[in-house]
This record gives sequence, structure tokens and C-alpha cells, in this order.
Amino acid sequence: MARIDNILFEKSITILKDLISFKTISGENNSSLINYCEDILAKCGASSFKVFDEDKKRVNLFATINAKKPNGVDPIILSGHTDVVPVSKGWSTDPFVAEIKEDKLYGRGSCDMKGFLACSLAFAEVFSKSNLNRDIHFSLTFDEETACVGAPLLIKELKKRNITNGICIVGEPTEMKIIDSHKACYEYTTFFEGLAGHSSKPEEGVNAAEYASKYTNKLMSLRNDLMNRQPKDSIFSPPYSTLSIGGIFGGIAHNVIADKCHVNWETRPVNKEDGEFLNREIDKYANELLSEMKNNYPKSSIKKKVIGEIIGFNRVNNSKACEFVSSITGDNERNVVSFGTEAGLFQEIGISTVVCGPGSIEQAHKIDEFIELSELKKCLTFLEGIKNKSLIN
Repeated sequence: MARIDNILFEKSITILKDLISFKTISGENNSSLINYCEDILAKCGASSFKVFDEDKKRVNLFATINAKKPNGVDPIILSGHTDVVPVSKGWSTDPFVAEIKEDKLYGRGSCDMKGFLACSLAFAEVFSKSNLNRDIHFSLTFDEETACVGAPLLIKELKKRNITNGICIVGEPTEMKIIDSHKACYEYTTFFEGLAGHSSKPEEGVNAAEYASKYTNKLMSLRNDLMNRQPKDSIFSPPYSTLSIGGIFGGIAHNVIADKCHVNWETRPVNKEDGEFLNREIDKYANELLSEMKNNYPKSSIKKKVIGEIIGFNRVNNSKACEFVSSITGDNERNVVSFGTEAGLFQEIGISTVVCGPGSIEQAHKIDEFIELSELKKCLTFLEGIKNKSLIN
């Protein structure tokens, strides 16, 4: 790499190590990391605004390095989430202390997706010192890993500010390959409340765990229906809408009728119609179960809570974003993935969007998560390409 590239590379490593040290597990306060990023961008002359959650603890950041001489070309949005998934036991290193071994940088979030954020932040100074003909935006969100809780708040603010055009690059780990479509992801928790009692007299109570089991069995039946609804032209693998039970939790003892239980479940629809079908059928069945529960205990309840409904990311024939990335990487291939991203949210308000970032999804969410250093270099080279395509002629 050239000298400036080596400087940028070392800078990106330093920033990535810093980002990993912030324990921004989904649902927890991410303001320290956001303040760190805002400071870096401010020193590069970027203007910014924040969008908070109700508790003012989790926050989105949107920053802009303005064009020196705008000429109507589409602005670029470099988008990434700041949260990481929880850490399980078994790590060979401290997950929140980055460590480099054999050309790999280890740490929670190194791949998903603080590697992209680090490269973007390291390159901000280059953007700020270049004669750009387009604005460069930096979008940093909270709680993407829990059904994209943060991004919709930011999207709402972008609409208010009339920031609804441009090219958005969502830097999820794709090994810098172009992803132009993925399924939706709907997450739910359904709560059951019945009546506790002694297990020797089950007729005197209402067993929430048993009704939760019936509900789960119905979901499994509907999962088969979703498989049979597979579109003929599906581009996904698997080609049908999926459904998964994340857990069933309830009861306090073997000999006590469970008065509370809840089921965590999710579906990944290939289209909006499947999501509507599934919710309609399971809600109808829940009403049948509730009527049965109330016959024995009128205060029984079944409540379905929407954790998040991430809309799908749809393939379009003529994508400005895909064509822009292809013009830099030289790769015209388009791929789809099974995991969800925030891409569909940007697409929904009219911003041409593509998913493309460093690292492999194979390393995401795992013990000893890592990103290959070569992937960071590829990302920096890509950002250099964005700069070159954004210079005043």
C-alpha cells in the first residue's frame, strides 16, 4: 500500500480498537461511543445531529461533511450500527479488548460491524480535505441487532429534514460484495397469563405454559403453510418464508401450575403478504385460546408484543447504489443474504441502497469474532474510490 494508505490503515486499526472497547451491547447505553465518533467527525469539519430513544441513553448520530462545490450529484450515506450482540463464555481473549493475531483482529463487533465504522471514521479526514462535489453523510444507529429499534427513529428525522435522496451504503460484512436484497425480519414475544395453583388439581388453575405450548404448536403448523406458499421466482435460500421459536419461558416449580409464560419467536417473510398471513392466522388462534382460558379464569390474558418488524430489502432492476459500487469495485455480481439489515428502511424513503462492507458474516455473532486485516484494507481502497468519484472536475 502507498504511504497515505498505511497511515490510514494504522488509523483505522486504532479507531477500531477504541470502538471495540465500548461495550455497546444491544439495549445498553451507547452514548460514549457516539460521542467518540462525533468528536472525530467534528474535527474533520462535519456537522451533525443526534436522535435519542425515550430514555436519552441510546442514540443515533447523523453527520455530514459538506461538498466544497456541490453540482447536483447524489450524496453518499455511509451507514452502520453501533451495537453488538451479547458475549457468551469461551472467548480465548477479552472480547472488548482488540487483539491482532495472524493478520486477524479479534474482538466483539470487529466484523459486525465496527470494522466498517472504523474505516469510515478514519477516512473522514481525507473526505474533509478533498474538493468534493457531493456531501458525504455518516449514519450511526443503535440497536440494529434487536430488530432495528434505533434506525426508524433516525429515518423519521431524515424525512423531517428532507434528506431522502442519494446513495446509501450499509457496511454490513459482505466481504465487499454487493448485496441487493434480503428478507424481512419480524420479531415477537407473546405473553400468557393464567391462574396458579397446586399441580394435583389442574382443573382449578389455568396453565399458561400449556397454552403457550399449544400456541407454539400452531406456529409450527403455520411454518409448514409458509413453506407451501413459496413463490415460484424466489431468489432466496431457503426460498420460502421461515419461522423460528427462540424460546419458551415460564413456571416456577414442577408442582405448581404455571400462571405466566412467554414465547419468543420470529419470522423472515419473503414478501409482505406472508407476514400478514402469519399474523392474521396466529392472532385468530390466540383469540380461540384466550376464550378457552377465560372460561376458567376471566382475568386470563394473551398479549403479543412486537419487538421489531424489519422490512425487507427489495431488488430493483436499475439500482444507482449497486451501479455506483460496481463502478468502484469492478464487480457486477449481485447477491442476496438471509440476514436482515437496515437497508430496507433507507430504501423505503427513496434512497437507493446497497449492502456492502468488510468482513464475513461467517465470523459475526460468534465466539472469538474477528475481521481479517485485508478486509479493512479493501474497505479503505473502496472509500478511496468514493472520494475519486466525488472530486470536482
